[in-house]
Amino acid sequence: MFLLVLLLVPVAAAAALWYHHRRLTGIKEWAGRMGWSYVGSDRSLASRWSRQPFGTGHARRVSEALTGPFQGRQAVSFTYRYTTGSGKNQTTVTHHVLAMRLPAFLPTLELTPDGLGARLAKVLGGQDIQFESEDFNQAWRVVAPDNRFAHDVVHPRLMERLLRADARGLSMRIEGTDILCWSPGATRLDVIGPRLQVMAAVVNAVPRFVWLDHGYDPGTS
Repeated sequence: MFLLVLLLVPVAAAAALWYHHRRLTGIKEWAGRMGWSYVGSDRSLASRWSRQPFGTGHARRVSEALTGPFQGRQAVSFTYRYTTGSGKNQTTVTHHVLAMRLPAFLPTLELTPDGLGARLAKVLGGQDIQFESEDFNQAWRVVAPDNRFAHDVVHPRLMERLLRADARGLSMRIEGTDILCWSPGATRLDVIGPRLQVMAAVVNAVPRFVWLDHGYDPGTS
């Protein structure tokens, strides 16, 4: 048995290296086809945002970072990992994060699925903002320090868009000069385009008067 373990360890290590090389090659090829750039690691991304999934744990690190244009806006995709606990109780948490630049700084607005975790948060006092659409309220949890800003941005047309199949279940947030989307697990190339499409729809739905209130005129871009 001991000899078998000695034989299996290098085989497993070689398989892991082969898988990593194949995955990295696929990511770089995807970037080339899309006109994006492969960055790899960018430590600044691990501390750029303060809210979930950031700002918790330790040994925070970024890998598989890609950057490029999407519908005239600069976007980035990366795998984000952090560690919780210590010693034998350590756990590594992994998320695939997408971010898209905004033309101006906006107040924070977070949209997450209204599932079991959201209902538990409400029980503990973390109330969300309610809208006139009950279907939307049942599908989404909306949290924002500025209630008026939330209602200005999440208007009936955007609510209808976020009830479509490609948007349901996503976690998104406007934070500063970015809009983010995150999900558990490492980078998935097949979801980058569709999720950026949803994020762009949110940005495009921001009314002109909201942009003007924050120093940007979309009519001059």
